[in-house]
Amino acid sequence: MPELETPLEIGGVELPNRLYRAPLLECAGEGPDAAETLVDELEPAAAAGAGLVFQGAAPVREEGGRVAPSMTGLADPEFTASLSKLTDAVHDHGGRVFVQLDHGGLRSMETWHVEYRRANPELTQLAVSEPPWPLRLADRLGFLDFDVRVLSTEEVYDLAEDFGRCAANAADAGYDGVHLAGANMGILQQFLSPFYNCRDDEFGDGVRFFEVVRDEIRARAGDLPVVAKVPAETESPPFVRRHLTAADAVEICARLDRIGYDALAPVRVSTFWDMSIVRGRFPERAWRDRRFREGYVSAFGSRWKAALVAAANRVEAFEYDFEPAWNAGLARRVRERVTVPVLLEGGIRTREQMDRLLGGGESPQACDAVGMGRPFYAEPRLPARLLDTADAGRAEAICENCNNCTVPQVTGANGVCRTPEVLAERGELVREGAYERD
Repeated sequence: MPELETPLEIGGVELPNRLYRAPLLECAGEGPDAAETLVDELEPAAAAGAGLVFQGAAPVREEGGRVAPSMTGLADPEFTASLSKLTDAVHDHGGRVFVQLDHGGLRSMETWHVEYRRANPELTQLAVSEPPWPLRLADRLGFLDFDVRVLSTEEVYDLAEDFGRCAANAADAGYDGVHLAGANMGILQQFLSPFYNCRDDEFGDGVRFFEVVRDEIRARAGDLPVVAKVPAETESPPFVRRHLTAADAVEICARLDRIGYDALAPVRVSTFWDMSIVRGRFPERAWRDRRFREGYVSAFGSRWKAALVAAANRVEAFEYDFEPAWNAGLARRVRERVTVPVLLEGGIRTREQMDRLLGGGESPQACDAVGMGRPFYAEPRLPARLLDTADAGRAEAICENCNNCTVPQVTGANGVCRTPEVLAERGELVREGAYERD
């Protein structure tokens, strides 16, 4: 069975080991310092030994489709070329870097971020079909603001071309591969999901869109490896009757394997953008932090609406409590059906878990590579404690799954650990030299 230190090949690109930094929001923006910000954010993981680093969601269009403030898009070739500073930095440490490509569709900022919508009144939301009734109800109640344009067949092809162009820009900038953001309520999930997709053309089968995107990437970026995140909407609320089951997700993965995707990352999610993707405690500290209060008001429109969002967040924290390696069962089912590597993230916190998921336990091997997201906010050099160390078997991320790192990102704030106890523990580890590599 492979170990965490065993190399892995994805689409012809060899990774030095099987540990990766999962896609997160870097909030680097698109200003003159974007490349430096990305280097500051991502290079520590590579320097500490992560075999693969994913840059978080990058919009495929210059306008519209952004799901959070301060995102870094790849639609402009000249700007994307400047990001070679990041790819060079990761390569200097022997690591590999993929970038995640994204379009928000109905989840875009022009739907939910009040200040952004006021500043960009001309933007409409691209939709696979007319929004489902819960979103229309939220629109009527004033929590969302829809001005929807349902994509024609020709416009779907145009959107696929945008993914291909951005992949080509990424290849020119030195990225080793791309990752399609197929979950978290983005437009890729909306194509796959029967909750969102009621089309009567060829794209009524959402996998067809993935096929066209893959063809566009192949035509424009050659053999650049492509990873796809694939959702199982098993965490959807009870009132959502039509959604992707785990069996649906497994079958989608099998089809994407046949189409030519180079790796797959199956995840259990909801039909909505909620805490099913960041399970853990209610981020009390982040919601009370005075530094972000005006930002919450700007995002949600008023103090009472921000308070309602916080209350909903508290309820979701009970529904989506932390669960160790919550995608493992789904990943194991997918791995039994596909021939390409399966990536696993979500609730992985210890080296012992990683070894077991890679096949070192009694259960069948669940995946070919293991990743973590939020723990890298708490420990940017976390791989140094997990790889090639005498006590690796006892190594455990210090992340407390409190989500104080994620909620402020709706205001454009950086994703960083804000929990004093965790920061104090990291400081102690720094003093002990725990993040130094031999």
